[in-house]
Amino acid sequence: MSAAAAPMGLLALGGFATGFGMRLLDPLLPLMAAGFNTTVSAVAVLIAAFMLPYGAGQILNGPLGDRFGKPRVASLALLLYGSVTMLAVLSATLGELTAMRALGGLFAGAVIPLLMAHVGDSVPYEERQGAIGRFLTGNVMATMLAGPISGMLGEALGWRASFLASGMLAFGVGSLLHWRLVRGMPTPPRSALSAFAGYARLLRAKAGRRLMLVAALNGSLLFGGAFPFIPSFLIEEFRLSAGGAGLVAAGFGVGALLYTRIAKRLVARFGENGLLRLGGLSLAVLLSAIALSPHWGVVLAAQLCIGLAFFMFHGVLQARATEALPEARGTAVSAFAMALFLGQTVGSLVFAGLIAWVGYRWGFGVASLGICLLFAYAGRSEKEA
Repeated sequence: MSAAAAPMGLLALGGFATGFGMRLLDPLLPLMAAGFNTTVSAVAVLIAAFMLPYGAGQILNGPLGDRFGKPRVASLALLLYGSVTMLAVLSATLGELTAMRALGGLFAGAVIPLLMAHVGDSVPYEERQGAIGRFLTGNVMATMLAGPISGMLGEALGWRASFLASGMLAFGVGSLLHWRLVRGMPTPPRSALSAFAGYARLLRAKAGRRLMLVAALNGSLLFGGAFPFIPSFLIEEFRLSAGGAGLVAAGFGVGALLYTRIAKRLVARFGENGLLRLGGLSLAVLLSAIALSPHWGVVLAAQLCIGLAFFMFHGVLQARATEALPEARGTAVSAFAMALFLGQTVGSLVFAGLIAWVGYRWGFGVASLGICLLFAYAGRSEKEA
C-alpha cells in the first residue's frame, strides 16, 4: 500500500481520542477529590489504574492485531474505551471509578501501537518516519489541548462532563475508523508465528534486544524520569503557580508539533543515525540548561525546544520498531510500547528517590548524562541479526 493509501488524518484522530483520555485527569483531581470527599493523593490512584493496564495489555494487543487486523482491533478498542469511559460517569464510589478507569486503560492501550503498526504496513520504510510524524500530530495535539478542555468542562459542569465528552469522542472516532478502514476488510492470513513466538523471535535478535532496551531506558530517563518533574521543579525552585508551571511545561508541545510538520525533511537532511545523534545531544544540552537554570525563563526556552529534540530521537526508535518484525508488526510495536511503559514506571520511582536524595538540579544532570550514553548506544548499527 502506498503512503497516499494510509488516511493519516483519520489515524491521527484515533491518536487524539486516545491521547485525550490519557491526559483527561490532569486538571480534574481536586474536583474529583471534593466530589468523593477525599484527598487529591487518594484520587491519584486513578492515574496508575489507567497506566498500568495500558502498558501490561500490550502483551496481548500486538498478537491480536496481527491475527485479526490492526485497524479492526484498534477501532474495536476505541469503541470499548469510549463505552467504558461514558459508563464511568455513573460511578458512585472511587472504587467503582478506579475499576472503570483500569478497563479504559486496558482498551486504550491497543489503539496507538496498532495504528502505528498499520502505518508500518501501509508506508514504505524510506517514507515511514515522516508518516509517523503526521500520525503523531493527533497525540501531540491531545497533549496540548486535553488539559485546558477537560479543566474548563470540569469547572463548568463537573468532572463527569469531562469523562462523558472523552468517551463520546473515542466512541465516535472508533465508529469512523471502523466504517472507513475495517468495513469489508478481509481478515489477514494467519501468521506462521504463534501469539508469543513473535516476542521470542524479536528478543533472539541482537538488534531487537537493543531496541527494547533503548525504549526502556528512554522511558526511564525521560517519560518517567525528567519530564514529569519539571513542573514541580518550577513550583518549588522559582515559586511559580501550578497553572504557570503547567503552561511552561506545555511548551514541550510546541516543539513536538513542529516535529510532526518537518519530520520527513529532517530524515532526508540528517538520516536516521544523524537524527539520533542530533536529537540525543540536543536533549542532553537542554536538560543541562534546565539543571543550571537561574530563572524560570530558561526552563521555558528549553521546553519550547525539548519536544522537537525528543521526537527527533524517539521518532527514529518508533520507525525502527515498525520494521523490527515485519511479519508480526503489531507484536513488535506493542513490545516497544510495553518496554517504554515499563521503563517509565521504574524511572518515575528511581527519579523520585534521586530528587529526594540530591535535589532536582542534580536529577536533571543525571538524566542529561544518561541520555548522552543512550544516544551513543542507540546509534550503533541496527542491522545486526
